[in-house]
Amino acid sequence: MKHPVQAPGQGLRADRVGLGIGGRIVLDDVTLTPRPGETIGLLGPNGSGKSTLLRLLAGVLGPSAGTVTLDGRPLHRVGRRVAARRVATVQQHAHTQTELTVREVVALGRIPHRRSWTPMTSVDLAAVTRALERTGLTDRADQSWHTLSGGERQRTQIARALAQEPDQLLLDEPTNHLDIQYQLELLELVTSLPVTAVIALHDLNLAAMYCDRLVVLKDGRAVAEGTPDQVLTPALIAEVYGVPAEVARGSGGPVVRFLRRGASPSGGRGVARLK
Repeated sequence: MKHPVQAPGQGLRADRVGLGIGGRIVLDDVTLTPRPGETIGLLGPNGSGKSTLLRLLAGVLGPSAGTVTLDGRPLHRVGRRVAARRVATVQQHAHTQTELTVREVVALGRIPHRRSWTPMTSVDLAAVTRALERTGLTDRADQSWHTLSGGERQRTQIARALAQEPDQLLLDEPTNHLDIQYQLELLELVTSLPVTAVIALHDLNLAAMYCDRLVVLKDGRAVAEGTPDQVLTPALIAEVYGVPAEVARGSGGPVVRFLRRGASPSGGRGVARLK
């Protein structure tokens, strides 16, 4: 686990939040209380409410029930500019039709710290330089965004988020459509940052490797919360995802192996223990 970067009680919190859209309940009575400096993984099948919860935490959507707070204050009262200096988001995909360099994309992260139409200050330029260095993109800084690989684009988006200098980082399926090398590099980077991170993920094994705690959503409700060892069980996987699996446990944390339907789990119990 990363070292805390804020005092206890600070940061983003969702308290019994709910949201209905078009007469359908999308989230129902969900509470999320990240500890300072930890990485929380949001798990659940498509439509379970992961992205919606992240949008509530980002202030893009407002809850119809419950509250989202930043340092104990309702998020909608904090103000968008102030919140943007503290909370950064990284979406699944980022697109732009404008011809921008990597440096220019990263510099967008300084918008919350600047007055409209004012030039970049030395402080802004230093923040952009640090973000490029931290994400290993210094040698790509003057390269066109459109020439980057998928992994490089995601790293650029993380650099843009870092340039905001946030202490809260929200990521929505950041590893989707990336090669495994880039998936691992990206999550290594995120978990090394001095921020509190909430990451929506599909891959259970990546979540087990990189997250301090997991929250599992199903049909808009939180059905499990705890460490990867506590949460990732054959019973939970069958209940939430509807697939058989066995879980190997060892000092490095749980490893999930999905089974073909009708296959017998190791030992006949669905749980294998590493020796």
